[in-house]
Amino acid sequence: MKVAILSGSVYGTAEEVARHAGRQLKAAGLDAWHKSNMSLDDLLAFAPDAFLTVTSTTGMGELPDNLMPLYCAIRDRLPAWHGLPAAVLALGDSSYDTFCGGGELIRELYAELGLREVVPMLRLDSSETVTPESDAEPWLQTFAAALRG
Repeated sequence: MKVAILSGSVYGTAEEVARHAGRQLKAAGLDAWHKSNMSLDDLLAFAPDAFLTVTSTTGMGELPDNLMPLYCAIRDRLPAWHGLPAAVLALGDSSYDTFCGGGELIRELYAELGLREVVPMLRLDSSETVTPESDAEPWLQTFAAALRG
């Protein structure tokens, strides 16, 4: 199964978590693909069977600048991905009212596209964790198991 990993990062943490997720999913026998600043054409060419988005939140609950072009392109074109499995791993800081707001925006996009959220969104709180990559591993194992069915 081909899993596209989309990522949005301000300071690089979400990017590193996305790379780590790719390694974890490959170790679980999945064909995981991650590319920084991917375009919709890159994504369509990969022809994914499933989606994982790893994103931080910036500003007033928005997506990071490096994910916005892809997010907008997907919303404009609404590719025919209805029914495909997906999941969101969101990074944030619970001291903000907009905690994991970027992840919520991706969940709304998934719903608009008709993607199936196969595991509940993971919210990693930067005020509680210094090891988001390893903290995400049990959730990533659950996601991989859900994809393998």
